[in-house]
Amino acid sequence: MPTQDTSTDPEGQEPEGDEQEDTDEAETEGLDDSAKSKIQKVNKEAQALRKRAKAAEDRLAEIDAANKTDAEKAADRLADAEKKATEAQARADRLEVAAAKGLTPSQAKRLQGSTVEELEADADELLADFKPADDGHGMPRRKPRELSSGNDPDDNSGATESLKDMGASMFTN
Repeated sequence: MPTQDTSTDPEGQEPEGDEQEDTDEAETEGLDDSAKSKIQKVNKEAQALRKRAKAAEDRLAEIDAANKTDAEKAADRLADAEKKATEAQARADRLEVAAAKGLTPSQAKRLQGSTVEELEADADELLADFKPADDGHGMPRRKPRELSSGNDPDDNSGATESLKDMGASMFTN
């Protein structure tokens, strides 16, 4: 009488339908009917348990895959949030340095550096590059005045009226 269960193949899989019955008959040839029925009952129970174990393993694999996906999604969201926070901090540092140095918002956009010290150094360099040039006598250059007609360069009222009169006279018949 064999002591090991030969109702399963070497891979642990139970033989299908008719193969199971043939195996049961071969194993139980010299046994009485009650022993045969007990063996068949045990084999059916073992088959049902193997099916349940396989289903449980499959379900566990699905749950692990789902959890891993959620973990990866959470890691991606965390990385994205950290990146946005870093960018916001850099933008805030850039604007603070620009305001402290008296730069315009368009000049602030051009500041380069990853630390406040680097941004301050870049702002100083930017200010030095855009410092008004002097006229050779130690005085800063002034913006040129607009040209105007008449003797008084500060009085533009007469020029405007005379231009209006001239325009009106040109287009009237």
